[in-house]
Amino acid sequence: MARGRFITFEGPEGAGKSTQLQLLAAWFRSRGLDPIVTREPGGTRMGDRIREAMFGSYAEGESDHGILPLTEAFLMNAARAQHVQELLRPALDAGRLVLCDRYADATLAYQGYARGLDMGMLRQLISIATGGLQPDLTIYLDVPAEIGLARRHSHGELNRLDREDVAFHERVIAGYRQLIAAEPERWRVVDANRPAEAVQAELRALWEEITASPSS
Repeated sequence: MARGRFITFEGPEGAGKSTQLQLLAAWFRSRGLDPIVTREPGGTRMGDRIREAMFGSYAEGESDHGILPLTEAFLMNAARAQHVQELLRPALDAGRLVLCDRYADATLAYQGYARGLDMGMLRQLISIATGGLQPDLTIYLDVPAEIGLARRHSHGELNRLDREDVAFHERVIAGYRQLIAAEPERWRVVDANRPAEAVQAELRALWEEITASPSS
């Protein structure tokens, strides 16, 4: 059986990844495909518990226990190791299409470029956690930091990352741009500063282009 396709979605806060991923998954199902939709951190029971510890909503005045950048990186990759072994590899080995909201690139962008942790160390952690599993395609939903944050704030509930200042999120975006420049063949950049319908139309057209390619 042929290995399934592994597509990841990246972008700053408020880029619309979750919405676009769900819309695309519904479109796939209407065409007879049955993708697995997952996210990081999360995707497994253990991963969801780690996600809640890291990003759960906190009442005003309640502490998030001051999670350090290094702790954050270890937790992310602990959840990732569980995700890869329990869900991602088995699904791909079974020939399934997997759509994942964030993956290893997010650790490099957030904990590396934005928080300043050593990139070599982070890449080692990622290599251990993933066992070398890489996406076939990564879609970057591009939106300015201020616009993305305004979207998040308009939705009400904010997590730890949403509460970071604009400069932090601009470093995240700058980090993503460096990752894209270093590996352009894996990435596709989609302008997410448009109505959701226009973004979704481009994602569907991108899939049609990919599957029509002789190398697909």
